[in-house]
Amino acid sequence: MIADNDLETMIAPKPAWLRVPQVGGDTSHAIKRTLRKLELHTVCEEARCPNMGACWRQGTATVMLLGDVCTRACRFCAVAAGKPPQVDQREPERVAEAIASLGLRYVVLTMVTRDDLPDGGAAHVAATVRALRAAQTEILIETLVGDFQNDVSSLASVLESGPDVFAHNVEVVSRLTRTIRDARCDYQNGLNVLRRAKELAPKTLTKSSLMVGVGERDEEVLEALRDLRSVGVEIVTIGQYLQPSRKHAHVHRFVSPEQFEVFRREALQMGFAFAASEPLVRSSYRAAEAYAASRQAMCPDDSVPAKLSFGKVQDR
Repeated sequence: MIADNDLETMIAPKPAWLRVPQVGGDTSHAIKRTLRKLELHTVCEEARCPNMGACWRQGTATVMLLGDVCTRACRFCAVAAGKPPQVDQREPERVAEAIASLGLRYVVLTMVTRDDLPDGGAAHVAATVRALRAAQTEILIETLVGDFQNDVSSLASVLESGPDVFAHNVEVVSRLTRTIRDARCDYQNGLNVLRRAKELAPKTLTKSSLMVGVGERDEEVLEALRDLRSVGVEIVTIGQYLQPSRKHAHVHRFVSPEQFEVFRREALQMGFAFAASEPLVRSSYRAAEAYAASRQAMCPDDSVPAKLSFGKVQDR
């Protein structure tokens, strides 16, 4: 018999619907070669994303800025925590070079949390957005950033650089924030970041993500969705938490695909322009499609770039 305090040392076996293909193919190898050559990191690799193979084969990757060491230590996250290295001031230009060489039209820029920096790394993110725009005027950019310790000037710095989508993840329902996330993370602060982003840049799409399977109740997921809609979020993603190692928080349950579909339909009824809710969904999964669908839903008369057109938006 296994004692309760031994549960966190176990990694629960995954159901069949969580099987994912391995990374492979010419495109994914080309992405890896380019990123390694330019000494860049991806959250795909650092966070051990289960969709890395599928996304890389489609020519999509999420670049992680400001190094690969985070100043916070959330219990769900596989990214290393500790004392980060000095900021590489040439990183924005190297990111622009990498994306240009890969021919991508949509890029997601994420970051490790840098509480050691006065602005939390906001100026560095903004510089990367500007470098990408200078290299490719037609590129679409999503910034997935931290809370910048709730500093409005840092938030404004990122938004003034002109991302097409501003994303900040609340990650888990309110009740679990204290137990699953770092002590410096706060659920209400996360909502405030998203609310202020919409106030500062009303035309910029805002986005957030939730993990399930860490001890939440279904009604708490719906409550979190209502909270996100109340601060103007248009795009939401919901996915299954997978324990990256024995030292991380354990999986409380594997949510069924049917329940994920319930979450998706409820989100759409609440007024989200786009909701991706499946076991393997992560915050950057199908990011270009989420942007295109949201643009079409909110501004049906606006044109969407041809490479990002996914047909008529419909409730499948």
